[in-house]
Amino acid sequence: MEEASKLSIDLNNSPLGVWCLDYKAAAERLSGIAIKTPLHLSHSLSKKYQANVFLKREDLQVVRSYKLRGAYNMMSSLAQDQLQRGVVCASAGNHAQGFAYSCKKLGVKGVVFMPIITPKQKVTQTKMFGESFIEIKLIGDTFDDCATAAKQFTQENNMVFIPPFDDYKIIEGQATVGKEIFEQLNETKEYNLHPSSPSSPPFPSPLERIGEADYVFVPVGGGGLSAGVGSYFKTFSPSTKIVGLEPEGAPSMFEALKAGHPVTLISIDRFVDGAAVKRIGDITFSICKDVIDDMHLVPEGKVCTTILKLYNEDAIVVEPAGALSIACLDDYANDIKGKTIVCVVSGSNNDIDRMPEIKERSLQYEGLKHYFLVRFAQRPGALREFLNHVLGPNDDITRFEYMQKTNKETGPALVGIELTSRNDYDSLLQRLKEYQIDYSEINKDNNLFGYLI
Repeated sequence: MEEASKLSIDLNNSPLGVWCLDYKAAAERLSGIAIKTPLHLSHSLSKKYQANVFLKREDLQVVRSYKLRGAYNMMSSLAQDQLQRGVVCASAGNHAQGFAYSCKKLGVKGVVFMPIITPKQKVTQTKMFGESFIEIKLIGDTFDDCATAAKQFTQENNMVFIPPFDDYKIIEGQATVGKEIFEQLNETKEYNLHPSSPSSPPFPSPLERIGEADYVFVPVGGGGLSAGVGSYFKTFSPSTKIVGLEPEGAPSMFEALKAGHPVTLISIDRFVDGAAVKRIGDITFSICKDVIDDMHLVPEGKVCTTILKLYNEDAIVVEPAGALSIACLDDYANDIKGKTIVCVVSGSNNDIDRMPEIKERSLQYEGLKHYFLVRFAQRPGALREFLNHVLGPNDDITRFEYMQKTNKETGPALVGIELTSRNDYDSLLQRLKEYQIDYSEINKDNNLFGYLI
C-alpha cells in the first residue's frame, strides 16, 4: 500500500482540522464522563520485541471500550429540542453500552435495537449502564435487520439516530484516544525504560522522543477509531505511522483502500465481532485513506492465541477486537525493533462462554489440534492398533465419537487429536498411511470444521 499523504496544515493554531474535528472541544465534553485510560508500558512485550511497547487500555474504560467517547460526544452536541425527542441506536455490542451510559448521564430517553440472537450478557450489560433511561428492542436475526428497523423507528418517532461510527462527532469523540496517547507519551519523559547493557542494545529513550510514537496500531471495524486516532496523529505527529488492523474474515477497510472507495463484502466471519463489518463508513473512509499508512489482516486463530496469552501471562482480559493490535506484532517485529510503539486495546467485553471456542480456534491455528473422520477396519484389534501404533507418545485424543446411532462400529468415528508440537503433525500423517488407516482431515474443510466449534 502506498504511504498515506501527510498534512501540511498546523492545527496548533486552529481549533478545527481539515476534517472539521474539534479535538479540544470533544475532550472537554468527555471530561468527567470518560476516564483517561492508562498508557501502560508492557514489560513482557517490550522485551519480546526489543522495543518500547505501550498499551492504551481502553478495555479499562467505564463501559469497557472506547465507544463511550463517540456516543457521548455526539449526543452532548445535540440541541436541547433534539435530546427531548429522544435518541436511537442499533448495536449488539460496545456501541449499545456506550450509548446506554450516555443516555443515563444526559438524562435522555434512548431506544436500543439489538438482534434477537444477541447474547444475554450483552443485553444485561446494556440495561445496567442505561438503567431506566433506555428501552431495548430485540428485532431481526442479523445486525442489518436490526439497523433497518432502528432507522425506520427513528423516522416514525421523530427521534435522532446515533450511528456507531460514520459521523464526524462520533469520530471526533474517538479521536480523544489519540489525544490522550500523545499527551501521555510526553509524561514518560522521566522514565528510563530500557537502559543499555552489554547483553542488549540500547532502546530509544522517551526523553529523546517527547510526544512521539513511531507506530500506533489501531483495530478497524467501521473506521471511527482509526479515523479519529489517525487524524489526531497526522495533525500533531505526522511522522508517526498509523497501522490499521482487521480480522482476515472481515477485510472491509482493506478492500475499500484497494478499490479506492467503500465496498460491501458479500459475507464475513463474525468471530471478531467488534471489528467484523461488511462495509466501512463513507465518512470514515474519506479520512482513513489519508491517515492510515498500512492495513494489515490478522487471522482469527492468531487473535485467539493472543487473547489466551494476554490472560495467562499478563492477566489482561480482552475481547477479540481488543487483541488485534497486539496479535499483529509478530508480523512487524523487524520494523518496530528499537522503536516506540502504541497498541490500542479497544475493549474487553468478552463473554466467558466463548472461551472454549477461543481455545479451540487457537489450537487449530497453532497446528496443535486436528480432527479426522476415521473408518476403522472391521476386524478385532483395529482400534487398539490405532491407539498403540498410530498415535505418537505425546499425542492426546480429546474427542472420540462414532457418527452413527446404530451399528456404530461399522461407521466412521470422529477423532480429535491434540499434539504437543506442530512438528508432530507430519509424522502422525505418515503413521496413518503406514498402517493403511482410511481417514479424512476435517480441518481442511472449513464447512465441516465449522460444525465442530
